[in-house]
Amino acid sequence: MTAPTLEEDLEDALDGPAAVDGVGVPGIRRARAWLTRAAEPGSVGLWRWVDAVGPVAAVRALRAGTAPDGARALVGARAAEDTSLADLRRAERCGARLVLPEDDEWPALPLHALALAVAGRDGEAEQADRTTALVPPVALWVRGTGRLDEVVDRSVAVVGSRASTAYGEHVAGELGHELGERGWTVVSGGAYGVDVAAHRGALAAGAPTVAVLACGVDRAYPAAHSTVFSRIVDSGGLLVSEWPPGAAPHWHRFLVRNRLIAGLTRGTVVVEAAARSGAQATARRAQRLGKAVLVVPGPVTSAMSVGCHDLLRDEDVGARLVSNAAQVVEAVGGLGVDLADPPPRPGQARDGLTDLARRVLDACPVRLGVSAERLAAVAGCDPLEAMRVLPGLEVGGLVQWTGTGWRLAPPPERARDG
Repeated sequence: MTAPTLEEDLEDALDGPAAVDGVGVPGIRRARAWLTRAAEPGSVGLWRWVDAVGPVAAVRALRAGTAPDGARALVGARAAEDTSLADLRRAERCGARLVLPEDDEWPALPLHALALAVAGRDGEAEQADRTTALVPPVALWVRGTGRLDEVVDRSVAVVGSRASTAYGEHVAGELGHELGERGWTVVSGGAYGVDVAAHRGALAAGAPTVAVLACGVDRAYPAAHSTVFSRIVDSGGLLVSEWPPGAAPHWHRFLVRNRLIAGLTRGTVVVEAAARSGAQATARRAQRLGKAVLVVPGPVTSAMSVGCHDLLRDEDVGARLVSNAAQVVEAVGGLGVDLADPPPRPGQARDGLTDLARRVLDACPVRLGVSAERLAAVAGCDPLEAMRVLPGLEVGGLVQWTGTGWRLAPPPERARDG
């Protein structure tokens, strides 16, 4: 049986429902698949036009040459090509699928922030640089068995430098592991350095993690992380991309995909960032989307923490300093629910002493015992007051009666091995 052509599928979808049983109909699926191949994502004008007329009408107009000039300029020579069916079949062969806004699986809630960022900014938004514009995707290619909306429902982006230090990789791995143990999904870009350390930390905790790629979900980039990507898919995590299978990882695509890392999650944690870095750009996009911006501080001597400290100093960003997963969850979790415990502070024997008791204790000599009268003279109190607090200090193991006077109690001996 011959497969229907693109035009036939588009014709069938013109007058029918957009979705059946929570799944987009084939015509709309092919239309959006075609758009992911024909038009580079990130264009505010194109997204607005497709959203206004619908994907089917948009593709028909682009193919017929009747689309607005701006849209036709973005597509160019690709308008005459059609690999939509081949892309869908190629995705199916590698265990991937195309998730549409018409599908129940679409993460509408987190991505709504991108739609809000586009709304009401006609002049500025239309001219926005495609690599920095905040615009929703027309569709998402997803590889893995988990439902996209469920996997990213409680998610945090962990990003940072590719040229990370041992400190940065350790912190990223710990955050990934602890967030995974707490039931949060770690989202990152699958790159060298902080990204892959965060993914590995989540995998070590047996938790799902999401890698947002700047190429097709059937390609491992960087190639050295092919095993990590396979583990992500096998462990219930997802590989996500705006580009169809086989798409190459061009540099501008890394800049465009950063908005998705910020948009899909509740907040972005920057572990390490140089003075100019993609991690900083992702954090600033999260701030523009109204998402939490969290920053791990580093040594002031480290070039890989300059960007982190810049974010913390920038009042417009409103970044919050974090040092562990509990503080991250407190910032992005439920109000009054996901609170971080205060850091443990070991108590000391002197804690809780009154001012008089502290003065008498400070007056005690180290070796020779002295009388209560002598202690009172040094402490500046009445001898009877000194005699009243000395028994309590002795019970607390702070002072010792020598038979002739009072002195500080010797520190307890440490247990010897063996």
